[in-house]
Amino acid sequence: MTDKISFQGRAGAYSHMACLAAFPKLEPLPCPTFAEAFKAAETGRAKYAMIPIDNSIAGRVADIHHLLPKSPLSIVAEYFIPVHHCLLGVEGAKVSDIKTVYSHIHALPQCRKIIAELGLKPVVFEDTAGSAAKVAEMNDKAHGAIASALAAELYGLKILQKNIEDEEGNTTRFIALAKGAKPPAPAKGRKFITSILFKVHNIPAALYKALGGFATNGINILKLESYLEGNKFHSATFYCEFEGHPEDVSFQYAIDELRFYAADIRMLGTYPSHAFRRK
Repeated sequence: MTDKISFQGRAGAYSHMACLAAFPKLEPLPCPTFAEAFKAAETGRAKYAMIPIDNSIAGRVADIHHLLPKSPLSIVAEYFIPVHHCLLGVEGAKVSDIKTVYSHIHALPQCRKIIAELGLKPVVFEDTAGSAAKVAEMNDKAHGAIASALAAELYGLKILQKNIEDEEGNTTRFIALAKGAKPPAPAKGRKFITSILFKVHNIPAALYKALGGFATNGINILKLESYLEGNKFHSATFYCEFEGHPEDVSFQYAIDELRFYAADIRMLGTYPSHAFRRK
């Protein structure tokens, strides 16, 4: 079994930091795209794929919901990583020198206040670490990047200002995916989360009826998102996360009722609830 964990982005990305925090014994494997990070775990180049699924400020990472249904990977764990953005510049630069700032499409909106205060021109780049690498390559005091402290260290940049995110508590939730994973055994006093996909027809009360079994069996739904597939409007696919383990009787009753009203139900994985949820 490989000793690597894949992630999207370059070295120094927040996904890289998530890999180091959650799996310190595995070698992080940078991948240019989310699709390639998935493929690395699917083909055995990596043991796991570490993928961001949503951010407390920017919301869901849309690409992931299109990749999950097509992938044989299962969710085996979740991790919450605090995001502390830094304004980076080349050696000798001051905050007043920066005119243009590069970063990922999700990072720029998380730092709107400082961008406006400094009158910076925001430029979307492939990822936060990539923007740091670009600024280092240009070696121009007028160009800065919004990225991590790790990226500053790796690309020889200067941290001009720390913690520039608009809101405290900026957090990204990651999921670790693996091929051929089975649900962990239930354990007394330990909470589990299950993620599923299902479809319902676009008719009155279809979703209400589909979810009725969760309510009657006392199961807490943590997340429910819908999206359309294939340019069609007659049905919707739902991504759902809820508390429960497949061996729980209440879980089994809820899924049995869901099957009456929903189609193409797919279990994406059962995994321990992260300690961050109990803060």
